Amino acid sequence: MNIMLVSVTERTREIGVRKALGAKQRDVLLQFLIEAATMAVAGGAIGVLGGILVGKLITVVIGFPTSVPLWAIFLGLMLAGGVGIFFGVYPASKAAKLDPVAALRAEL
Repeated sequence: MNIMLVSVTERTREIGVRKALGAKQRDVLLQFLIEAATMAVAGGAIGVLGGILVGKLITVVIGFPTSVPLWAIFLGLMLAGGVGIFFGVYPASKAAKLDPVAALRAEL
């Protein structure tokens, strides 16, 4: 959520330009929600790959057999996406509610 709040703050002028040119609240909200979900799923994919690699490393080093079921991979990615959307709602709504004039006037 903090990363998305910083993203909204850094892109205040961009949001102001988009809204001044006719972007609706829904458009800005959707943009930031998609961005949050994409970052979360990418992080989840890195985590899943890391977990699989650690499991394979344990198998090679210790000889203890490991396996990762396909449902666990999908569940991990879905949970990561859900967390991204859940914690991206507040920053996205904050960005969508910005006044175009105030956003264009903002100094960073």
